[in-house]
Parts: sequence; C-alpha cells; structure tokens
Amino acid sequence: MATLFSRIISGEIPCYKIAENKDFFAFLDINPVKKGHVLVVTRQETDYLFNLEDSLMERIMPFCKVVAHAIEKAIPCSRIGIAVVGLEVPHVHIHLIPINSVDDINFSKAKQKFSDDEMRQICNNIREFLPASIL
Repeated sequence: MATLFSRIISGEIPCYKIAENKDFFAFLDINPVKKGHVLVVTRQETDYLFNLEDSLMERIMPFCKVVAHAIEKAIPCSRIGIAVVGLEVPHVHIHLIPINSVDDINFSKAKQKFSDDEMRQICNNIREFLPASIL
C-alpha cells in the first residue's frame, strides 16, 4: 500500500506544494510547529533516511537548501531548523522549519492552525523565491 506521502505526491491527497523535481517533493506540513514548516520527501518510498541509495542521499540536501533559502526569504526568522525524526510516516521526510529559538522546533508543543487561505498565501510566498526549475 502506498504511504501517505506517496499519495500526496501522486495527487490523490491534496497538498500545498512548494517544489518538486524528479527525486523530491516539498509541501507545507498541515500540522506545522511554525508558520512556513515544510516537508521534503523522496519520491521513492524508502522508510529510513539512512537506507537511501548514496546518490539520492547526496542530492537531498542540495534540494533542501534551495527550499530552505526560499522559506528564509518568505518567513521572518533567524534561520531554518532541520529535523529528521522518521517515525510518523514510513517514508523519508525532512522537516524544514523557520526558527528564532530552539523551542521553535519542539514537536511536543501544540501545532499551529492556519486557514486554507492562509496556507495558500504561505505557500505562494515561499514559491515566489524559488527558481523556476523546481516549481
């Protein structure tokens, strides 16, 4: 059975898509810990980051870097925090989160809620700073 993220990538489940290429797909987390919280997932269904093929592992961080720079420009923050937990969904995913303090990346805190219009605006604001090659 396809993972939740594979179903999002295929369009079966809607999302607020930020960016994509042949290997990776980035979208807004619908249960964000902070405004602008983005998930970067592999198109290939692999459960654990350290089980990725070396060539894919080498390419995931440059993709994340491009997305992170766009988030930084769109969402006021000190930097973009990164987390790889890997327990929630059995599909490689990296959290990119705008932060101003360590506490901003605390997953045990209550998740933030944004309306559909707000999520679309956040998505559009981030996409505005991305190169056309990954839109």
